Amino acid sequence: MLHTYAVRPLPVLAFILAGSALLAAPVLAEEERADAEELIQQTDPEQASEPQQDADHHDHDHDHEMHEDDEHADNEAVQAYREVNQRMHEDMSIEFTGNPDADFALGMIPHHQGAIDMANVVLTHGEDEAIRDLAREIIEAQEEEIAFLRDWLAKHGYEEE
Repeated sequence: MLHTYAVRPLPVLAFILAGSALLAAPVLAEEERADAEELIQQTDPEQASEPQQDADHHDHDHDHEMHEDDEHADNEAVQAYREVNQRMHEDMSIEFTGNPDADFALGMIPHHQGAIDMANVVLTHGEDEAIRDLAREIIEAQEEEIAFLRDWLAKHGYEEE
C-alpha cells in the first residue's frame, strides 16, 4: 500500500503548542500549590499543611485508588496507556537550564517518546486500520524529531538526562 505523507501544518503546530503547555504545567501547578498553602497558613496558622513529600504520596495514593475503582482497571490497553502517560509526565519534569530553546528540546524529547509509546499501545491493542496507520506515521515522525532534538542539544553543548 502506497502512503503519501502530507504535511499537516495546523495539527503539527497545535501538537507542538500543546507540548509546550505541558512543559509549563508542572511548574505552574507547583506554584499554585505553594500559593494555596501560604494562603491557608495566613488565614489559619493551626492548619499547617502536610509536608510536601506526604502530600505527593497522598496524591499518588488517590490516583491509585481512583484507578482501582475504575471500570477499565482490568483493560490491558488502559493499563498500558496509564503507564505510558505516567512515565512521559515524569520524564518531562526536566531540570531546566534557563535557555528556552534547550528547555524546549529537553522537554519535547520525552513528550515525543510518549507519543511513540502511545502509538505502540494502539499497534498492540487497537483494531482500526486507519488509526494503526496513523500510529505508524506518528512513530516515524516522532523518531525523526527526537533525532533532530538530540542532535541540536549535542551541537549546543547540552546533555540529555
